[in-house]
Amino acid sequence: MSDMLLWDQTLFRNSQYFELDYVPEFFLARDSQMQALKFSVAPALRGARPLNCLCTGPPGTGKTTAVHKLFKELNKHTSEIVTIHINCQFNPTRYTVFAEIYKTLTKHRPPSSGVSFKRIFDHVVDHLVENGKTLIVALDDMNYLFNEGEVNHVLYSLLRAHETNPGLRLSVIGILSDTGASTSYRLDPKAYSVFLPEEIEYPRYTYNEIRNILTTRVEKGFYPNVVSDDVIDLVTSHTDKMGDLRVGIDMLKRAGLNAERRSSKTIEEDDVDKAYEKSKLLHLARLLSNVKGSERDLLKAIAKQSAEIGDKDISSGELYKVFSTATNLGYTRYYELLNKLETAQLVHMDFTGLGQRGRTRIITLSYDGDEILKQM
Repeated sequence: MSDMLLWDQTLFRNSQYFELDYVPEFFLARDSQMQALKFSVAPALRGARPLNCLCTGPPGTGKTTAVHKLFKELNKHTSEIVTIHINCQFNPTRYTVFAEIYKTLTKHRPPSSGVSFKRIFDHVVDHLVENGKTLIVALDDMNYLFNEGEVNHVLYSLLRAHETNPGLRLSVIGILSDTGASTSYRLDPKAYSVFLPEEIEYPRYTYNEIRNILTTRVEKGFYPNVVSDDVIDLVTSHTDKMGDLRVGIDMLKRAGLNAERRSSKTIEEDDVDKAYEKSKLLHLARLLSNVKGSERDLLKAIAKQSAEIGDKDISSGELYKVFSTATNLGYTRYYELLNKLETAQLVHMDFTGLGQRGRTRIITLSYDGDEILKQM
């Protein structure tokens, strides 16, 4: 019975270490990025306007965590700087971005109707100037501002405001996830000329960096001897395959709960494998959120055909017939979309020795077709 977990016992010493929004005290493998962020905001501590930043990199590489950590440190040291983190997935327009700023500054939301953008804008600017505050706005998931065609309006309104409001100090930290999907993210020249960001790149974590980070979470979050080195290696391998650290963190949490469900005092590899089947969908959901328009239609067509034939492998020629009939898009555009989906790691393409001139292209889904359709 000593190997069995009692009903009132748990494997988790501190479960916060397995929450995706947890900001770690020691932020491993991102020293240079944190230093670059601190350098950019340093002028604000001296009463000057901070520099703008653009944090870029694949999902799950620490961009949002770095900004949260920066804001936490700034808020500890000064009350003269107002930091606002805005998730553009839920605030994809200029109006909603400024409404979030208004809410943070005034502690209440603007009226839901009948209030013009200019009125909210003027209130925000007047509040900052009158109180002598410096504002740093983080536009997280900035991809959505591009997708909605709002990014130029947002940046132009924020970063030109000081020209008509002397004394206003404001900067923007953009957080842009590079999935390879959709069109390249380009700013209008007028917007870029006022943005001119310090670009901070967040590359994918290496295998060893992933293992070190996950090992730290295990040591802090679980009781001793709950997770073996072999189990950590397995979690690291799955995480490295996805390229998204959040998958590994979520996997540890789910694996721990799976072990508790078995009343086990240790996490086994089977607990991890079962957890991975759920956790990897975090990455899928993130990839799908950046696929829009015709790319999304094509992916849906691939997923439907895969589900119908019960096979992930699909002939590109057969798929083109179905897709062109439904959309009237030409062959060149079709292959452009396919290449974007491959770059986004949602499909793989390879040539077989079959077909005309032995160059038939086979499309393979990276995820289960039914699962993609559920997420869409």
